[in-house]
Amino acid sequence: MQLRLAVRVMALYVAATVVVIGILMFRAYDTARSLSEQELVMRASDLAKYVVVSPDGTPRLDLPPRLAASYDSPSATDIFAIRDVGGRIVAASPPRFGELVSSWPPATQQPAHFDVRDLGTERNGYDGISIRLESPAGPLSISVGRSGAATALVYSLLRKFIHDIIWAVSFLVLAALVIGILAIRGGLKSVRDVSDKAAAIGPHATSVRLPEENVPSEITPLVTAVNRALDRLDQGFAVQRQFTANAAHELRTPLAIVTASLDAMEGNGELEKLKADVARMNRLVDQLLRVARLDAVALDVSEPVDLKEVAREVVETMAPWALARKRTLAFSGADKPVRVRGNAHAIADAVRNVVENAVVHSPAGAEVLVSSHSNGSVSVADHGPGISAADQQRIFDRFWRGKNSQTEGAGLGLAIVQEIVKMHGGTIGVENGPKGGAVFTLCFAAPALEPTSEP
Repeated sequence: MQLRLAVRVMALYVAATVVVIGILMFRAYDTARSLSEQELVMRASDLAKYVVVSPDGTPRLDLPPRLAASYDSPSATDIFAIRDVGGRIVAASPPRFGELVSSWPPATQQPAHFDVRDLGTERNGYDGISIRLESPAGPLSISVGRSGAATALVYSLLRKFIHDIIWAVSFLVLAALVIGILAIRGGLKSVRDVSDKAAAIGPHATSVRLPEENVPSEITPLVTAVNRALDRLDQGFAVQRQFTANAAHELRTPLAIVTASLDAMEGNGELEKLKADVARMNRLVDQLLRVARLDAVALDVSEPVDLKEVAREVVETMAPWALARKRTLAFSGADKPVRVRGNAHAIADAVRNVVENAVVHSPAGAEVLVSSHSNGSVSVADHGPGISAADQQRIFDRFWRGKNSQTEGAGLGLAIVQEIVKMHGGTIGVENGPKGGAVFTLCFAAPALEPTSEP
């Protein structure tokens, strides 16, 4: 957006510069021609004042000695010719110009321009005017001209002036362009701030609203409309979370009663299948409650946590459960405590879900290895079938299960793990192990506290 505005401003300034320079050139040359014509008319008027009537009644030119010397000088750049009403030459300088003018029609009161190139006295020729003026000897046709060299000098100075004006205007335009771009950037800073705020809005930050202060009035209605849409969206999320939590909570009690009743009953294999179904429902309800809590309540992830100790306790707690399913758990810890900032209960929950997933997908008799690392990560390696490259990104989606999945889960365990890791500012990844199986790695923020030696 800023680039487009800058390009438009630049195009506007360039167009304005061309127009301004064109107008300046036109006005400068027009003024120069006008001034030159006025100066020639004034010279013709001066000559008319010095035309007197001779004793014999004929007009003659009586110039002061100094003015006459300037016209007769070999280096003179001015010419003139004066004719009476009959077309007779009264005076001319040089005489050849008088011979040329004698064949011209009588002049009028409006100046008529001429251009003479064949006098032979000036290689640049002469430019001038012919005009009819009143004098003491009556009306006269006076033609005055100036050397083309003198005119060329004037226009050379004019071109130099225009050249300097072009550079000055170009510099001013460049400065105005830079100032305009800076003004655009400054004016759009509030828009960038609004954009940054909008980028921070997500499922876990639906309470964030776009600032309506100091934004351009043109986008204020848009910001207001977006904030109102976010209000409605936040209300929808709240209703959804509350419904999930209420439904799961209401299901816990009847499921607990059913489970207790089934445990007290004796029956055949069908009863065992029923118990397994109820256990699966209990697990699903428990996971739904965890998801609802993660969505509704922001975790306090500021307390110091020993990642090594949390992983060890999870392995110790789950080892009997894994042995009952004919799998084993092993733990490999760093030499020193690995301290990070986080929530110990949430981290333990995340590790527990990954370990449970690894145990379920490992074959009977296999070992699941849980390792803590000094870089603030925990890895869980199993000996299951592994995960295809196409599924490695989708396994963290809620309720997603592989096409050929034979497990009893609902597809929420790994989604819960990803949410917990995100709340800690970390990442979770999965890759296939070198000897088969999958390796899940939970990377929390880099160790926030210096590891301390155990006494």
